[in-house]
Amino acid sequence: MSRTPQADLVIVANRLPVDRVRLPDGTDSWRTSPGGLVTALEPVLRKNDGAWIGWPGSADEDEIEPFVEDGLSLVPVAMSSQEVEEFYEGFSNGTLWPLYHDVVAKPEFHREWWDSYVAVNQRFADRAATVAAEGATVWVQDYQLQLVPQMLREQRPDLRIGFYLHIPFPPAELFSQLPWRRQILEGLLGADLIGFQLPGAAANFVRLVRSRVGHKTHRDTIYLPDGRPVKATAFPISIDTAGFEELARSEATEKRAAEIREALGNPRKIFLGVDRLDYTKGIYSRLRAFGELVRDGELDVEDAVFVQVATPSRERVEQYRILRDEIEMLVGRINGDHGRIGSPAIHYLHSSFPREEMAAFYRAADIMVVTPFRDGMNLVAKEYVACRIHDDGALVLSEFAGAAAELRQAWLVNPYDIDGMKATLLEAYAADEKDSNRRMRAMRRTVTTHDVSKWADEFLTELAGLPEHHDKSVRRPARR
Repeated sequence: MSRTPQADLVIVANRLPVDRVRLPDGTDSWRTSPGGLVTALEPVLRKNDGAWIGWPGSADEDEIEPFVEDGLSLVPVAMSSQEVEEFYEGFSNGTLWPLYHDVVAKPEFHREWWDSYVAVNQRFADRAATVAAEGATVWVQDYQLQLVPQMLREQRPDLRIGFYLHIPFPPAELFSQLPWRRQILEGLLGADLIGFQLPGAAANFVRLVRSRVGHKTHRDTIYLPDGRPVKATAFPISIDTAGFEELARSEATEKRAAEIREALGNPRKIFLGVDRLDYTKGIYSRLRAFGELVRDGELDVEDAVFVQVATPSRERVEQYRILRDEIEMLVGRINGDHGRIGSPAIHYLHSSFPREEMAAFYRAADIMVVTPFRDGMNLVAKEYVACRIHDDGALVLSEFAGAAAELRQAWLVNPYDIDGMKATLLEAYAADEKDSNRRMRAMRRTVTTHDVSKWADEFLTELAGLPEHHDKSVRRPARR
């Protein structure tokens, strides 16, 4: 490997912030990935001369040298196709994902998946240990890399280490099912600061550490036997509000939103769902609720249509293929029973769209329906609010999405209660304009005040402000 860059701020995430693009002449190029995390951390990285460690997204490739793309220092970590299958599709998404999302689906516990998770986490930790300058700050992201903080601390006790979990953290009754529960807890305790979406998740973690590992705790602080304190607290994540607002106000977006309404037959109200195709998102239940409202004559397809954007996700995983088939059969049945020529009840789009197109969808839709069974935050809800530049529109939001704690003026709903969801959809449909405006204004204030930059700043400021406590001797691994 060529000389590895040294950085005072290192982001460690499962994916690099760029995607590889094959150009017409057969050469490869890189383009910045869409997504809030990249938007939030890019300016911080530039300011701190930082580096980003992550997987480039393709398996069984030779090790790619560290490279600079658009001024960002990027350090790829390679994975074999077997590791993608066992570490990513297996342990991360077949074990941790369902377990952390209230066991909406049954988690699977396979020892070979765990072994792969340990091996890949160690590779990320080793890479971070070579990239971080002396006394640097390392910020590890999400559930795929929960062992990295402790693995990294063992090699580099001079570092200040933060960890952020982007998904929910489960209560003890669920987490305790995990055969490797203690190893995960101890892995996270390598960090100085552990961030969660909600205070309840942080409290779950502290309680588990006290009961399962036996460390002393006081409120949001855990005291390790060597005297090192670890803080576990909530930092609700947000979006690039200004960026979405700017997009929503553009002439092109306004024109495209009008085209979308026209293409849908200019109905009185457009309902919109935007989700990754995942069993935690409650897509089937919400479409079923809408279908029943049409069947019962509460809504008419001339007046109300539902647009569901379902972004392809984990296409190789059997559970996701089954979910896709079930949703497509439901949409076909509802449209077959209740649609008319040129007026289907549901427009289903199994595709991903660029941010510009999503802003136009948000502008076109009168009612946004976000009904996950469990979600760490759900940024789509915040994106919709940011794009409602005239303070109009309605947000129907699951009380089990993290966003419900902040967007309290939404029409909150229990996604397990189909009748309750039908009633709430009708309420939002028939809402008084003045009431809708009042609710949206309040939610817009929230997402404007608490945007993604504020989230990143607050986490890094808290991490930097923690007292010095650790051994400063650098045990740097051999350079490769």
